[in-house]
Amino acid sequence: MVDVLTEAQRQLNMSRIRGRDTKPEMLIRRGLHARGFRYRLQDRSLPGRPDLVFPRYKTVILVHGCFWHGHDCPMFRLPATRSEFWAEKIVANQRRDTIAHEALLSLGWRVLTIWECCLRGKGRIPINKVLDICVNFLQEGETAKTLSGMR
Repeated sequence: MVDVLTEAQRQLNMSRIRGRDTKPEMLIRRGLHARGFRYRLQDRSLPGRPDLVFPRYKTVILVHGCFWHGHDCPMFRLPATRSEFWAEKIVANQRRDTIAHEALLSLGWRVLTIWECCLRGKGRIPINKVLDICVNFLQEGETAKTLSGMR
C-alpha cells in the first residue's frame, strides 16, 4: 500500500506527535499536584526518563500511550500501511520499556505504569479513582503496579 501523503507532509504530521505533556500525562500531573504531591518531570538521570518522578517516595509514574507502547487493548491497532515498520518500531519501544522498568526496580525505585486506556475509551476508570490509586501507591509499599482500562 502506497502512502497517500508526501514525505514532507508525513514529516510534518509526525513532528507534531508529542512525547511529553500529553493529555493523559497532564490529567495525572494536574490531579496529583492538586492533591499536594510534588514531582520532577522527565528526569534524564533515571533509566527510561520517567514521566513523573517523586524523589521523596522513591517512586516513578510512567504514563504510556496504548499505540506507541503496544498495549494489548482495544485502543491499539497496528496500521495497515507500512505494518512491518510499525511492528518493528513498537516492539523496540516495548523492549526499551522493559529494560527501563527492570533498571528502575534494580535501582530501588517503585514503578507505577498507567496506560492511556484507563483514562480514555470504553474501559476508562473515573479520574478521581485513578488519582486515588496513584496516591495509595505513592504512600504504600508496593514495588510495581500497572493500571489499565482492561477489566
